[in-house]
Formats: sequence, C-alpha cells, structure tokens
Amino acid sequence: MPRNPLPALGRAIARRPLVMRAAPAIVLLERLVRRLTRGRRGVLDLAGLPSIELTVLGRKSGLPRTVALLYVPDGPDTYLLVGSNWGRPKHPAWSANLNAADHAELHSGGERFKVRVRRLTGPERAAAWERAVAYWPGYTMEARLARPREFRLFELTRI
Repeated sequence: MPRNPLPALGRAIARRPLVMRAAPAIVLLERLVRRLTRGRRGVLDLAGLPSIELTVLGRKSGLPRTVALLYVPDGPDTYLLVGSNWGRPKHPAWSANLNAADHAELHSGGERFKVRVRRLTGPERAAAWERAVAYWPGYTMEARLARPREFRLFELTRI
C-alpha cells in the first residue's frame, strides 16, 4: 500500500513564509471541516498531519475554550504543543490559558480524554524543542519571524 505523500508535502510547504500569510484562511477552513465532521477530522488530519482539539478553561472567564492545533507526538500518551502563533509577535491566547491550567481535554479521532499539562522550561524545553523542530521544520521559520519571543512549549500527558 503506498504511503501518504501529504505529510511530507505539508512539512515542505510549512517552511515557506507564504503559509504564514495564509494562516487566517487555514484556521477558518480547519474550523469548518471540524464542524462538518463533528470534531473527528480537520484540514491537518486530511493532510495526514497530527491535529487535536484542545479544550482548556479560559484563565479569566473560566469558560471552556476549544482550538484545533497541530501537535508533535512524543510517545504513546504524550503530546507536545508549541505556541508558535504562526510566527506572530504575540503568544497565542490558547497558550496563556494552558499556561494557567493543570489539566485540559483533548479530542482526537472521535475520542475525548483528559490530559495533565506541564509547561517545559530550561534544558527540558530545549530537548523538546529539538524534537518538535525535527518533526515540524516550519517551527524554525516561525521562531525566526517571532523574534525575540520564545515560544511556549507544553507537554500534555494522557491521564
């Protein structure tokens, strides 16, 4: 059976600055596909890339906030989330909410489950960053665009 060529294509395209300009359209398309599939699939899934829906309580409102994100698989029950915000100068809102949380919920492939949240710092962050960049090289370009901001990096572990 032939391998899906779309993940390799996605990784190659993600290195292009044009992708950063297309971000708003990609986000809208992601939301539409997620709504049509009742959260089971998104644009990233269709492209063969790992994505999840993260639900975390808003740090100010206390209300559940849900966002679809690319993740980096980091073991059977561990997910790395990078707060790249498409290389923009400010941290994404979801990362501020996640930074204030101990737990969150993930929705992937029709399954919902709780995760423990841990923000990585120091040498642990540096090692996780290397794994994230090896998996999704576009983060390197996004980090360059966002300078001097350092991306928040989270480890989510299934409970």
